Amino acid sequence: MAKILYGKPVMEAMNRRMTAEIADLKARGIAPTLATLRVGDRPDDVAYERGILKRCENLDIGVRKIVLPLETSQEELMATIREINADDAIHGCLIFRKLPGNFDDDAVCAALAPEKDMDGITEGSLAGVFTGKDRGYPPCTAQACMELLDFYGYELKGKKAVVIGRSLVIGKPVAMMLLGRHATVTTCHTRTVDMPSVTRDADVLIAAAGVAGVVDSSYVREDQVVIDVGINFNEDGRMVGDVNYDAVEPIVGAITPVPGGVGTVTTTVLADHVVQAAKKIAAAAHGQ
Repeated sequence: MAKILYGKPVMEAMNRRMTAEIADLKARGIAPTLATLRVGDRPDDVAYERGILKRCENLDIGVRKIVLPLETSQEELMATIREINADDAIHGCLIFRKLPGNFDDDAVCAALAPEKDMDGITEGSLAGVFTGKDRGYPPCTAQACMELLDFYGYELKGKKAVVIGRSLVIGKPVAMMLLGRHATVTTCHTRTVDMPSVTRDADVLIAAAGVAGVVDSSYVREDQVVIDVGINFNEDGRMVGDVNYDAVEPIVGAITPVPGGVGTVTTTVLADHVVQAAKKIAAAAHGQ
C-alpha cells in the first residue's frame, strides 16, 4: 500500500505561515491584493475563480474581480492590463486562459508586468524559473508539485526524476525546478520511445500528460513517488488523473490522489504568490 500524499495538510501548513505574514503586512499598512481578469463566462474559469475567491477570503487577501464581455477588443483588454500594472494597490494578477480565439494570447501575456504575474505566464517569470533567479513567479501547478514533495520530506538531490509532459504550464517549469534541487531530470513526451522503460527508472515521477489514466502499472515500480497533475473527467463524469490510480497505488511507495492532491495546493500557491509579492513591495519601501 502506497503512502497517500494528500494536499490538505500542505495547504493547511501554508495557510498558517501566510496568516502570520498577512497580519504583519497589514500592521505595516499593506493589504495583499490579487486582481483576477476574466473574459467571458466559461464554466471552468468561473468555477476556478470561485475557488480562488473563497481561498483568498479565508486568508484575508483582497481580490479585485474584473470580468470583461466576450465582445471586448484586444486593445480594451490590453488597456485593462496596463491599468493593473500601474495600480500600486494590486500586488498580483491572474489572467484566465485560454482566451477566446479572437485574442492574441502571446501579446496579452507579454503585457503583464512579471512582478505581478502570479501564474508564470510571462517570459520574465519563465526566465526566472529557467535561470533560478528571483524574478516573477513559477506556474502555480508546477510549484504545487514542489510544495508537496517538500512537505512530505522527499530529498531530491541526486534522485532521478521523470516528468511526463513538456508544456510551459507544467512540464518544462517543473523540470527546471527539479533541476534546481539537483535532481537528474528526464522529460518524456509523445515522441518518447518505450516510455514505460524510462519512467520505471525514476525515483520521482510527475505525470502531466493531460491524458486520463495513461500511466498504468507498466510505468511504475516499487518505492517510487508519483505526483499526478492530471485533471480529466471520465465517461461517468468523475474527475480522474493521468495515473490509473487503482493499478498504480498498490505498487509504488507514495502517490497523490485525484482529486485531493496537487489541485488542492494550487490555489494556495496562488495566494502565497500574492503574499510574497506584497512582501517584496514592503521590503522595497523600507530599502531592504
